Amino acid sequence: MVSPTVFADVKPSMWIAQNEMFGPAVCVIPFDTAQDAIGIANDSPYGLSGAIHTRDVEYGAELAKQIESGMVHVNDGTISDEPLIAFGGEKASGVGRLNGRWALEEFTTLKWVSVQHKPRHYPYEPASLLG
Repeated sequence: MVSPTVFADVKPSMWIAQNEMFGPAVCVIPFDTAQDAIGIANDSPYGLSGAIHTRDVEYGAELAKQIESGMVHVNDGTISDEPLIAFGGEKASGVGRLNGRWALEEFTTLKWVSVQHKPRHYPYEPASLLG
């Protein structure tokens, strides 16, 4: 088991800010403006999931549209996997989506299987077609 970890005063160029962490960990990177924060987020080669925490959720939603990530959650954690919602990343975090109709279209092959339980009766004999 790994304990939750907070890395404070992280610089955008540090290894920990430029790589994906899959665990209970978070990097705190200081910034001055919202546009600075978007630039820091987009400077990463990864883009699976992100979060914006703000008092103004409408502004947060507008900022979320500018982040190069498969998912951005406003005032919520970065992980949310709903079976009806597309899940996937951008850049080096993967290509494509899973869940919902996207998964049905991507992972399904249609096939028709017909079963005739009784002999089929045709109105003519197949031999009569040959002449």
